[in-house]
Amino acid sequence: MTLRQEIVGNAMQMAVVSLRPGQTVYCEAGKFLFKTVDVTMETRLGGPSGGGGRQPQGGGAGSGGMGGMLRQAMGTAMQVGQRALAGESLAFQYFTARGGEGTVAFAGVLPGEMRALELDGTRAWFAEKDAFVAAESTVDFGIAFQGGRTGTKGGEGFVLEKFTGRGTVIIAGAGNFIDLDPSDFGGRIEVDTGCVVAFEEGIRYGVQRVGGLDRQGIMNAVFGGEGLSLATLEGSGRVILQSLTIESLANALRKAQGGDKQGPTGGLFSTDAG
Repeated sequence: MTLRQEIVGNAMQMAVVSLRPGQTVYCEAGKFLFKTVDVTMETRLGGPSGGGGRQPQGGGAGSGGMGGMLRQAMGTAMQVGQRALAGESLAFQYFTARGGEGTVAFAGVLPGEMRALELDGTRAWFAEKDAFVAAESTVDFGIAFQGGRTGTKGGEGFVLEKFTGRGTVIIAGAGNFIDLDPSDFGGRIEVDTGCVVAFEEGIRYGVQRVGGLDRQGIMNAVFGGEGLSLATLEGSGRVILQSLTIESLANALRKAQGGDKQGPTGGLFSTDAG
């Protein structure tokens, strides 16, 4: 069942969701804005795929007795552990319409756009860390770790959020969005690692060095402001990019406050004291 939602606003968008009786939507802690009184709110550890749903009542055959409860607890602990390693919120907030229809609203944490993605069960979606805002309870939330060379070089690309199942998932990013398909550009695009918001399963994600270890490669890294790496997206499928990166926003705020640590060259010589 498609989630009835409307994304409103410009510079800082919000998603206003209309829930049917008994329908449930969940969000990451900190993304909730407001709700009507006929919508209940419950905070749980883990998401639908990790045993974060309602606990079964009693210890009969339907719940699997102590064994079922133990498996559920282990599943929840595993998902919470993954989210802790990824630096994500440990809890979700669940909202359910009781006794009639209800309304609940959510927003991201940065000035920018939001997007509702419809999952039909055939393709997963991957998103940057912290992009998730809310989803129907029929959508499973997971963490995908990019290992090896991609994870080491990729910065934001080391940890991805993964959405599977059927239903609506709402994501948010910074600045404005643009939708691209690498197949429209020869099958491959190269992107600032901080500009990738989300992409469909089937897109191959990687990270490559900007140029070689020659004079031009060093110039790109030192004076170009992009560092040593670019994200690569290959294949056929939908890709969502954002026009503003968290790093550039943080640098702009530091500069406005008179605390610019970037120096004249940026890139490798950035002296952010953290």
